[in-house]
Amino acid sequence: MAGVVLERFLADEAATARLGEDLAMSLRPGDVLALKGDLGAGKSSLARALIRAMTDDAGLDVPSPTFTLVQSYEARIPVHHFDLYRLSSASELDELGFDEALAQGAALVEWPEQAEAYLPKTSVLIELVHQNDGRLARLSGQGAAFERAARSLAMRDFLERAGWGEAQRRYFIGDASARSYEIVSLAGLPPRVLMNSPRLVLGPPVRDGKPYAVIAHTAQSVSAFVAIDRALRAGGVSAPEVHAQDLDQGFLLLEHLGSEGFLGQQGQPVAERYAAAAELLAMMHGKAWPDRIEVAPGVFHDVPPFDRDAMMIEAELLVDWYVPAISGGPASDALRAGYNREWNAVLNRLEGREYTLMLRDFHSPNIIWRGERTGYDRLGIVDVQDALIGPSAYDLASLAMDARVTIPPEIEKRTLDAYIAARHKAGAFNEDEFVETYAIMAAQRNSKILGIFVRLEKRDGKPYYLKHLPRIRDYLRRALAHPALAGLRDFYTAHGLLEERSL
Repeated sequence: MAGVVLERFLADEAATARLGEDLAMSLRPGDVLALKGDLGAGKSSLARALIRAMTDDAGLDVPSPTFTLVQSYEARIPVHHFDLYRLSSASELDELGFDEALAQGAALVEWPEQAEAYLPKTSVLIELVHQNDGRLARLSGQGAAFERAARSLAMRDFLERAGWGEAQRRYFIGDASARSYEIVSLAGLPPRVLMNSPRLVLGPPVRDGKPYAVIAHTAQSVSAFVAIDRALRAGGVSAPEVHAQDLDQGFLLLEHLGSEGFLGQQGQPVAERYAAAAELLAMMHGKAWPDRIEVAPGVFHDVPPFDRDAMMIEAELLVDWYVPAISGGPASDALRAGYNREWNAVLNRLEGREYTLMLRDFHSPNIIWRGERTGYDRLGIVDVQDALIGPSAYDLASLAMDARVTIPPEIEKRTLDAYIAARHKAGAFNEDEFVETYAIMAAQRNSKILGIFVRLEKRDGKPYYLKHLPRIRDYLRRALAHPALAGLRDFYTAHGLLEERSL
């Protein structure tokens, strides 16, 4: 296998186990790790550590599949452990269900030389050889799987520099972007969160020579997170402390704010928690926030504006992706022109409205509930890198019309009322203007989400987002009920954009 060769000296079994964890954190469906080495070189030890990390079960019995040839494990993604030592012919891999195993999971293959050329060219070769009192691991390959493995090893190096080189790594959560998070644990210390945030890959130009992410002001590097996180903490918001950072590679070691989600035990919205989050927003919107923040000595992040171009290109995702999905073909020029005309008329109403720091994704997946604490500290806020300067009502619309949770109208109203009461208590507040802006931002956000969730299915192969579409349509109907949006509502209705449909 051609390409870069990475070497790691493994002084003992603990170092071998850490390499297994590092590889486990990088695995995705379709990956193949080919483990090569003489008898006793440590292939089974490495495989055992990897499987235990994937299953998050340090005591899991992981027998060598020498006689069964394959052993499968349920984990974050299914892991299939192949031992080909007794394989008489590479064609027997068909009988073992090798291709089926890769369709949904990953494969570890001991004695890969027995498979001849059967293994994918994107396989990552891990060769183990004895060296002094330990063993040397050589990793080589080409393609995305090798790049992820190399990045995971770089994350271990980052932990080493931060004094956490011997920490245990466990997968925590991923999101719709390329970011992922791990829980890292070291004896005697509270666990921390390891954030892996690769620099955003900009797509092709879509308008005026600019990619979508540039127009929408999507964060391109981890510097944005560090900057907004720093501003929030200085402003009395419980965002995670950054213990260590590598801005160039996109690695952060963060305070672990807690494990309790914002929702109830059955995943249901808890009215009191939504009201508390609304009151936190009210506090934030009574403050002045910087739009230029120092990230490191001499390194600054300028908080972008949520300008008309950003609002429109987001709203147009409905036309770009949702309309073709429900109609079977691209949106007509007439529909697109009418859509843009109606939206521009609505956005004109935002002139002179209150603008402030908006976190953009202020909803349940990004809020930690810390019920043992008091006041605003009960709410831990994460995933803040895409913050902009925009209408204050946007974040309340994101919260009260939570994209992944069905918020009944009565809880939405209670959330809105809690915010409005807190703003009135703090001083002068134009409630009518705010409620109208709330409806506009809710309509814009939910139009965008209809398009994004279809795009995630069509472009990115993530069909599970489609289950949220009925909820988003309901939210959109609620937002468009405001009198100021009557023209936009009539347009959506005339073109069947609010009808219930199966995709």
